Amino acid sequence: QVWLTESGGDSVQAGTSLRLSCTASTRTFNSYNMAWFRRAPGKEQEFVASISTSGTVTKYADTVKGRFTISRDKAKITVYLQMDSLLPEDTALYTCAADNLVGIEPQTSSYVYDYWGQGTQVTVSS
Repeated sequence: QVWLTESGGDSVQAGTSLRLSCTASTRTFNSYNMAWFRRAPGKEQEFVASISTSGTVTKYADTVKGRFTISRDKAKITVYLQMDSLLPEDTALYTCAADNLVGIEPQTSSYVYDYWGQGTQVTVSS
């Protein structure tokens, strides 16, 4: 069975940091581009960051560029989202996703992602 499991969400103060993890159930995911999306209360889901299978290509939403860093550890079949200088507007349910179409750049659209986790809640208070 194939699944993604997120962890690391918490309630924190603005200006602090969190690291989210997304662990896959099989090493097949090491061949997939991965991404993080988020959904704030009452808002549409939005792209946060994505990473290629090799880890050498990354993309970020403008709202998080310079504050968030996506990375992956293939030995642990895990993708991370390091979030620094958190803002109240970063409050959301963060979900990781995997795109099983190999050989392309990591995408920013949620429509291309085939596997999704359940999400982990991040709450940032001012």
